[in-house]
Amino acid sequence: MIEAGFINATEAPPRATPQIKLHGPEAFAGMRKAGRLAAECLDMLAPHVVAGVMTSTIDDLAREFVLAGGGVPACLFYKGYRHTVCTSVNHVVCHGIPGPKALKEGDIVNIDVTVIVDGWHGDTSRMYSVGGVKRKAMRLMDVTYESMMRGIEAIKPGARLGDLGAAIQEHAERQRYSVVEAFCGHGLGRVFHDSPNILHFGRRGQGERLVPGMIFTVEPMVNLGRLDVALLADGWTAVTRDRSLSAQYEHSVGITETGVEIFTLSPAGLHTPHESGLTD
Repeated sequence: MIEAGFINATEAPPRATPQIKLHGPEAFAGMRKAGRLAAECLDMLAPHVVAGVMTSTIDDLAREFVLAGGGVPACLFYKGYRHTVCTSVNHVVCHGIPGPKALKEGDIVNIDVTVIVDGWHGDTSRMYSVGGVKRKAMRLMDVTYESMMRGIEAIKPGARLGDLGAAIQEHAERQRYSVVEAFCGHGLGRVFHDSPNILHFGRRGQGERLVPGMIFTVEPMVNLGRLDVALLADGWTAVTRDRSLSAQYEHSVGITETGVEIFTLSPAGLHTPHESGLTD
């Protein structure tokens, strides 16, 4: 018997619902395929994230790769968005739009991709450094990745969503960084954005109880300065109000009977921060 607040995903309507969908083995198999293609896309892009390359070129490469791999770019035409990936450079927190502006030496950039394979969504993002980057930028990326993994490590049956958020917030704030509160992770599966919202801050012991079969994203955004963000006139691009650097990592995960499965690990081992060089 499924308790109140949850619904068997096979009995749920094909849209976002207030109830949290609980998925079975077939869904986990589908999420593995979708997650792998999304991770492979980010792997493919790694050698192309160099000074002089336009973010629109990165977007074109991603679209061609996803289609050739048997997937569909989930973001393309989603709510009017016209691109396959989001490219968020330096002080852009999330949803940066690819365009003709070229990357330059010392930039850091988050690339966020979501693919659909056989109806299942694989959603992941990763930071890239463009040539040698300053130590403060590399440290920000390291801590953001560590914060995400601390949150994922807190996921297990019987834990609370607040345990996940607290693990992320505590680690980031110990390094004197700020966790963005304006955006959150989300339920995932056959629906792109579903219940529950996954906050990357919170208090241990609070929030929804974690149950096997839940599938969602963990995607903290961490700022070098204050947590405040502003939305640009394009309606998509979010930036830090103080123009400080921002970083983000994202994995799609599912709760198992004993813990958590990450669907979007890099087959090439590139999901950790890229140690491409440091400058003072």
